[in-house]
Amino acid sequence: MSESKVVLVTGTSRGIGREIAQALAARGCRVFAGQRSGPGPAGTETLVLDTADAASVAAASARVAQAAGRLDVLVNNAAVLLDEGTPPLEVAEADFRRTLEVNTLGPWRVAKAFAPLMAQGGRIVNVSSSGGQMASMGGWVAPSYNTSKAALNALTLQLAAALKPRGIAVNSMCPGWVRTDMGGPSAPKSTAQGADTALWLALEAPASLTGKFLQDRREIPW
Repeated sequence: MSESKVVLVTGTSRGIGREIAQALAARGCRVFAGQRSGPGPAGTETLVLDTADAASVAAASARVAQAAGRLDVLVNNAAVLLDEGTPPLEVAEADFRRTLEVNTLGPWRVAKAFAPLMAQGGRIVNVSSSGGQMASMGGWVAPSYNTSKAALNALTLQLAAALKPRGIAVNSMCPGWVRTDMGGPSAPKSTAQGADTALWLALEAPASLTGKFLQDRREIPW
């Protein structure tokens, strides 16, 4: 039952992450809302967490271990978009490094720190993007962002294989084009629509579903 779930959502200060955290709390989960500063969404427990900072991640893991003793679901949502519309050879190296640090190394760092708190039946949901699909790479120009999400998808497959023997499912999901600060006001999807697949993977998807990339609850090409 969702009432017993202990959940960590990263990047909850706004947008899809905030929507996911609020929705999980409304469904009875104990939600730790990971964000760098400010209060978390209503009904959640704010967890100071900078996924790009190893010390911050370690401290957050220790706090959850002390407060809850376990973690059932991890939603890796925190991300940055710094280079939309910039040609690949014109992206600033600092922006490329920062994007990889947050969008790829961040989820790896958090999964590494929190996986020891997870038992059989645990779930990791990586919020990715169709911008990271190798099948359609190049249609939307955001070089470091797209590369970071493609790498996140590769990480998903690696984690799924590594954690399958422990009965922990790991999947990537694409929320689609959503009306957030990142997506802009012209996006066709609401934050609730963008969060739906993440919520489904967190609570309702078959436990055997792992190592997949999904959008609107359906598998899509890598």
